Amino acid sequence: MMLSARLRRFSAVAAATALVALSSPAFSQDVSESHLKAAHTAVEALHATDSFDSILPRAAAALQEQLIQKNPDQEQLISKTVSEKALALASRRADLEKEAAMAYAKSFSEKELTDIAAFYSSEAGKKLLSTGPIAMRDVLKAAEIWQNGIARDLGQQVGEALAAANGAKAPANDAAPAAPADGAAPADSAPKN
Repeated sequence: MMLSARLRRFSAVAAATALVALSSPAFSQDVSESHLKAAHTAVEALHATDSFDSILPRAAAALQEQLIQKNPDQEQLISKTVSEKALALASRRADLEKEAAMAYAKSFSEKELTDIAAFYSSEAGKKLLSTGPIAMRDVLKAAEIWQNGIARDLGQQVGEALAAANGAKAPANDAAPAAPADGAAPADSAPKN
């Protein structure tokens, strides 16, 4: 239930954002066909929209589960209807590709998009896409270890520097602790039982 509510909310926000973006003067600037084609190629090479492939199947599965819970006697009809309607909506996936291409076309020149597509279509680019997340995970682990070491060393060095600065202000005769201002004996010299 929550997933379908989130999907509806996400869809409404996305539609409103697209409407605002489409009506803004910046969006209305003309993008040439070749520029848009380069953007499509770059989006495809980057696999920029692949993570959205599961939206429709997840929405369909959530809706189907919700409807079957309410009407278990209509399970077959619900499953068939949800599948048919989801399949009919699958063609709208191309709309996302168009929007993604337009977003890239607005952000990058045609030459930059061609260069991006060329790199990410190369063996090195493909490897970066597939192995980059693993390398980034290792970088994040290393950064955490480094951060902890830096914080530890900073604390230690500041502590030593402050101790040295406070020690420089102490009386020259460090062997005898200074008597407290109220005349009481220092804690270290108190009699022991």
